[in-house]
Amino acid sequence: MPSYFQKSVSAAPLAVFRIVFGLMLLGSVVRFWAKGWIEQLYIQPRFFFPFYGFEFVKPLGEYTYVVFAICGLSALLVALGWFYRGASVGLFLSFTYIELIDKSTYLNHYYFVSLICLMLIFLPAQVYFSVDAFQNRVRVADSIPLWCLDALKLMVGILYFYAGLAKLNSDWLLRAMPLKIWLPARNDLPIIGFWFNHPIVPFVFSWLGCIYDLSIPFLLCNRLTRPWAYGAVVVFHLLTAILFPIGMFPYVMIVTALVFFSAKFHQKIIEIIGNTIGLSEAFMYPRQIFKYAFASQRLLLGMFGIFFLIQLSFPFRYLCYPGELFWTEEGYRFSWRVMLMEKAGYAQFTVKDVSGRQVIVNNNQFLTPLQEKMMATQPDMILQYAHILRDYYKNQGFHAPQVYVDSYVALNGRLGRPLIDPRVDLAKEKESFKHKSWIIPFNDEIKGL
Repeated sequence: MPSYFQKSVSAAPLAVFRIVFGLMLLGSVVRFWAKGWIEQLYIQPRFFFPFYGFEFVKPLGEYTYVVFAICGLSALLVALGWFYRGASVGLFLSFTYIELIDKSTYLNHYYFVSLICLMLIFLPAQVYFSVDAFQNRVRVADSIPLWCLDALKLMVGILYFYAGLAKLNSDWLLRAMPLKIWLPARNDLPIIGFWFNHPIVPFVFSWLGCIYDLSIPFLLCNRLTRPWAYGAVVVFHLLTAILFPIGMFPYVMIVTALVFFSAKFHQKIIEIIGNTIGLSEAFMYPRQIFKYAFASQRLLLGMFGIFFLIQLSFPFRYLCYPGELFWTEEGYRFSWRVMLMEKAGYAQFTVKDVSGRQVIVNNNQFLTPLQEKMMATQPDMILQYAHILRDYYKNQGFHAPQVYVDSYVALNGRLGRPLIDPRVDLAKEKESFKHKSWIIPFNDEIKGL
C-alpha cells in the first residue's frame, strides 16, 4: 500500500486554483491602479515605515508603477500557466516587495497572498491545463502528488483556525468588541442596517464569527458538509465585504475555498473552459502522473515541513512578551488576528536639543492621514517616527535632538489612556525584538488567547 507521500490525485483542483488565484490578483492590481492608490499610498508620502529587518525595501517613486505592472503581468501569466516558474517567482517578489514598503498598509490578507505565492513557486500547478503544457514546456500530467494539494488546504485551514483561536478572548466574546462599535456605524445600509442598532446583534456576529473560523476548515474537508460550508463561506465573506472596507480579501477567500471541492467538480470547470476554446481531448486527458525525482521531493518536503512549522508556531511568539498583546502589539502582526481591535488615539511629539530649543511637531507636515492614524496607536511605528523626526531636525540644525511623545489611545471602547512614557527620549531608543519597556502598562486584562 503506497505511503501518503506516494499517493497521487487529480491535478484539476490545483490548475483551477492557479487560474482563479492569478485572475483575482490581476483584478486587485487593476483595481489598485484605477483608484489611484499607488500614487496615494506609495508615491505621495514623504516618509515610510518599513518592517524591522526589511529596511532595505525602499519606496521607488514613480517606478512603483513598474513594480505593480510586473505584479499584474506575473499574476496573468500564473493564471495562464505561461512561463509559469518565472512568473510565480516574479509574482511573489513583486507582491511581497509592495507589501513591505510601508507598515501603515499592513493587512493580514496581504501576508496570506504572499505565502500562497511562495508556495506556488514550488508546486506543479503548470503541468495541467496551462499554456506551458500546451506548448510542451513542461511534462504534461493530469495527476500530481496528493501532498501538493493538501499543502494549500492546510495553509487555508491555518488562516481560518488561528483567526478563530484569536477570537477566544473576553473582548470579542463577552463585550462584543469591536463589533459593538463597528456595526451601529453601518446602520444606514438598506434592508439590513436597522438590525445593527439592536444591542444583541454584535454578540451574535461575534460568536458566529468565532464558531465559523474554528469550524470551517473541517466542514470544508468533509464531503457531506462541504456544500453547506461553502455556502457559509460565500455568505460570511460577502457580508464582510459589505460591512467592512477590506478590499479584495473576501473574494480571494471565496475562490480559495474552492480548493476543498472534489476533483470531479474542478474537472467539470476544466471541461467547460476547454470545450469553449476548442482544446483537444488528448490535451484535456493526458493520462500521465507527475512525480518529483526522489531527491527533489525529499528536499521539497523538508522545506514545506519547516514552512508549516513556522506558520504553526509564529503566531504564538506574543507569549515571549509581557503585557497585553492588543495594547503593546508585540507579536501581533503575521498571526491571523483579523479585525479584533478598534484603536483610536493621538500622539503629539516634542523635539528638543541641549541648547534649549524646542518645537512641537505638526504630524501633517511629515505623514499622510493614514500613516498618522496607524502610527499613533502602534508603539513600533511611534519609535520609527521619532527616529524620522530626530534625523530631520538634526539636519535642521538641532544638536543631538531629543524626541518625546504624549500619546493617548482608546482600545475597544475603553477610555483613552497614555501609551508611551512621556519622559523617555525616543531618539535614543533602538528598535529590536526585545520588549519595549517604555510602553506604559495597560492596567486592564483581556482574557484569552
